[in-house]
Amino acid sequence: MTAPLRVRRYRWSDLDEVWAMHQAGLAQVGLVPGDGVYYDDDFPRIQEVYLDDRGEFLVGEVPGGRLAAMGALRRVDDETAEMCRLRVHPDFQRRGYGALILETLEERARELGYSVLCADTTLQQSAAVALYRKYGWRELRREERGVSVVLYVEKVLTSARSSLFPPK
Repeated sequence: MTAPLRVRRYRWSDLDEVWAMHQAGLAQVGLVPGDGVYYDDDFPRIQEVYLDDRGEFLVGEVPGGRLAAMGALRRVDDETAEMCRLRVHPDFQRRGYGALILETLEERARELGYSVLCADTTLQQSAAVALYRKYGWRELRREERGVSVVLYVEKVLTSARSSLFPPK
């Protein structure tokens, strides 16, 4: 049986676990921060980069308080947000946690007033590629970067909005 995942907004005290999950997820597919594909300068500035600029940063917590998943929205422009930092810790993969974070972020993007989401991943991250495809994202292009092929995807969102989180 899969442990329930409680999705909540990131707090400063989550930084060490979020950073470790990011590193573990990349290492699992042979990538490292600073390899020309992934950047990491946003981690010490999550509040500024995501939360203070019409974005979001969510974590998924299992019973006992351990973080098992994460994902973020970063404002690109008034209509578009980038879904990024979508990770599930290797100890908790294949339980639907990535899908739950993706679904929650898509809904949050609608609440924030975005009409388009964009994202990128690498072909090495086959679970992420499959997840985006399952949820109706479309491939825009591919680009070779170092030893990786980066896949750029987007999704046009429906106009449904919630009154719980009005756009800023």
